[in-house]
Amino acid sequence: MLAYVFWHAPQPATAARDYEAAHREFHEALGQEPVAGLIGVRVFRLATIPWLDPPQAGYEDWHLLSGSTALDVLNASAVSSRRLVPHERIAAMAACGTAGLYALRSGAPIMPTRAYWIAKPAGMSYLDFDRSMQPFIDGGACLWGRRMTLGPTPEFCLHSTVEIVPPYAAQVMPLELMFGQDGN
Repeated sequence: MLAYVFWHAPQPATAARDYEAAHREFHEALGQEPVAGLIGVRVFRLATIPWLDPPQAGYEDWHLLSGSTALDVLNASAVSSRRLVPHERIAAMAACGTAGLYALRSGAPIMPTRAYWIAKPAGMSYLDFDRSMQPFIDGGACLWGRRMTLGPTPEFCLHSTVEIVPPYAAQVMPLELMFGQDGN
């Protein structure tokens, strides 16, 4: 499973309620007709997004995909048919955005309340890193790994529904769910 993750923020003059309404309208249009390979969507409100320039409050959209082919389908579907106008509306209101591509490394996708962004310690093997994360996976968390350095974030994201203390330095981001849907 892959996830296309998009971080974005509205223009300063745009009211949050207007941006969120346009954002929801786009995702509702996206969900009205099936998109091959799109398994689900999770949209979170964030108090700050450190990898936006400048860091600011905004939104994090997780588009869960069955594989890399689904990424091309999602890209084309987002601006086709009934989705074009809502996509153009929210895009015109956005001040900035950046994205990344992640693969599910361990666990099952969850509806998290916290994201722990972690870099693998220098010199540590991926096998040892995965083993060190296993207790959290056993506790219900899931681990995502950035693909091909596509994205501005640390290499790993540990999603959890409870507060945890990872064994390595982490950027902890509380996630406020705006909406989510499965089974597109």
